[in-house]
Amino acid sequence: MAAVAIPIHNRIQGVFIPVSHIEQARDWYCRLLGLPTDGEIFFGHLYVLPMQGQADIVLDSQIYAPENVFRVPAIQLATDDIEQAFAYMQSMNVELITGIENGHWFNFKDPDGNVLMVCK
Repeated sequence: MAAVAIPIHNRIQGVFIPVSHIEQARDWYCRLLGLPTDGEIFFGHLYVLPMQGQADIVLDSQIYAPENVFRVPAIQLATDDIEQAFAYMQSMNVELITGIENGHWFNFKDPDGNVLMVCK
């Protein structure tokens, strides 16, 4: 019996984040991650943040509605220094919703109220 080729790859290519204003979200996330804002906004509502690794973050203003906002962390961003990352977020006036927990992680909100995590 021949092996069946699986057409779906075992990897995450992108994670969508609902945002209310694509340009403002692009600028905020690019500033947060130290990325240039010169990428193209596709179809008037999509912006792809090129992340290291295989999965990118896709900001999408077409899927935004208050009920679509992430209320628990859907994305975990990496850091080598959790204290420095926390201080950086404080300096950017990011809404921190936890302190550094167990010496390894903290949660914060983006301007649309999506909850994200930074983890060591």
